[in-house]
Amino acid sequence: MDVNAILAEAKKMKASDVHFIPGIKPKIRVNRDLMELSQYDVIDKDDILEVYDYFLKGNVDKDAFYRENKVLDTSAEFEDIRLRVNISCSNGLPVIITRLIRNELPTYEELGVPDIVRRMTSQTQGLILVTGKTNSGKSTTLNALINYINDNDNKKILTLESPVEYKHKCKKSIIVQKEVGVGGDVPSYSIGTKNSLREDCDILVIGEIRDKETMEAAIETAESGHLVIGTLHTKSCAETVDRMINFYEVGDQSQVKYLIASLLKLVISQRLIKNKKGTLSLVPEVMVVDNVVSGLIRKEKLTTSEIEDAIQSSSANGSIGLINSLAKLFTDDIITLDQAKAQVEEKNIEVLNRTIMQMKLKKEEEQEGQDQNLYNN
Repeated sequence: MDVNAILAEAKKMKASDVHFIPGIKPKIRVNRDLMELSQYDVIDKDDILEVYDYFLKGNVDKDAFYRENKVLDTSAEFEDIRLRVNISCSNGLPVIITRLIRNELPTYEELGVPDIVRRMTSQTQGLILVTGKTNSGKSTTLNALINYINDNDNKKILTLESPVEYKHKCKKSIIVQKEVGVGGDVPSYSIGTKNSLREDCDILVIGEIRDKETMEAAIETAESGHLVIGTLHTKSCAETVDRMINFYEVGDQSQVKYLIASLLKLVISQRLIKNKKGTLSLVPEVMVVDNVVSGLIRKEKLTTSEIEDAIQSSSANGSIGLINSLAKLFTDDIITLDQAKAQVEEKNIEVLNRTIMQMKLKKEEEQEGQDQNLYNN
């Protein structure tokens, strides 16, 4: 099994992932589509163990962890790119999925991240969350924001990542990157977050807030005067607030709501969908936590629909509703109407249609105004 050749092919094809699964030929994912590398043989037991050895490189601690837990997240390097490697188990054999991480980090503008997200990183304290499902580009957005701060501000940035994906070089800021996990720099996110209070950082970046302990530590860090930027696996801004609260027992939620309402500054929930060109486009939903949203978070009975309505009607403060983002992509001829409709619930289809009509009318009026100016000149 020539792993180097397979990785080279994946790199050439600009793949995001490589799948090494016993019983099938190696597959790569390009713009969300799975493609078989037909020139290679079906992966058998000896092949997958060879791939396993390739990525572990004889690390005894990682091998022992996998054998005990049947899962392992690790990292590797191939030529000029870094690899995020997940090893799990099926039918007693390793299943290995490798994410290819480009060294050339796109800017937040190239990614399509709204400018309000960049502006909010100038906050001296509080909590900013980048959310979305798996493979929605959260890590790329996070690192683009780190890169922007590094280019423009004199800060100390501490990152906790599992694994470290993009390696940043210190520019105007000091950047200390720590790998979380077996054989890494810190055993868990919660321990790394708690220790950050003693490391004199201005900005703490948490690669993933996955449990109550990490959430508590993140809130404590923000409360103590730091800016905390983290990620959560949630599909919307409203669901993010709900998830944060539900980390806690019912009896503690009332107090936690007040903390979240005062510390949470912004949530960006993002999706990636294939556009008409066959590449991926970012669909952002942005919630700026103003007085209205803070008041909703503090309510005894919080409903996600109220937060969604507040986002959709608060464009003046920088908030962007999911429906608005989809409508803009459609009116700009980037995605189809069916693609836009597939991203919203059935009850919101009429709102989407209405928003599209409003955007089209506005676009036509702007074009008429430009044509009139050209005629007058």
